[in-house]
Amino acid sequence: MARRIKEKSEKINQNKDTRPYASVRYVRLSPTKAKIVADLVKGKKFDDAVAILSNMPQDAASILLKVVNSAGANATNNKGLNAHDLFVAEIIVNAAHNSQNKVYARGKGGMDRITTKTSHIKVVLDVKE
Repeated sequence: MARRIKEKSEKINQNKDTRPYASVRYVRLSPTKAKIVADLVKGKKFDDAVAILSNMPQDAASILLKVVNSAGANATNNKGLNAHDLFVAEIIVNAAHNSQNKVYARGKGGMDRITTKTSHIKVVLDVKE
């Protein structure tokens, strides 16, 4: 059954990513719309990414701004890093399952289904060297 548990846990801890990150799950937002905004700030400095996201009119920008700010707070408070040295290393946007399925009436007793798209967003920061 469970063999070499200590060795396996040590191996997992050695391969663990130590960069600061923040994630949000099941956001009521289409992943395709979120990916368009995420590609604009990927690779930018932390301060520039916050400035870009705060001035964008898209709904995805406000959600991504909260996640980027949370990742910056994690970096400064938990890792002791300076916010001016950080840059956005990765923004991962994945599709979650469709959480709400609604129906609305059509002609002749038929129904149409409305699926609400949701997504998972993860922002990883790193130090510019």
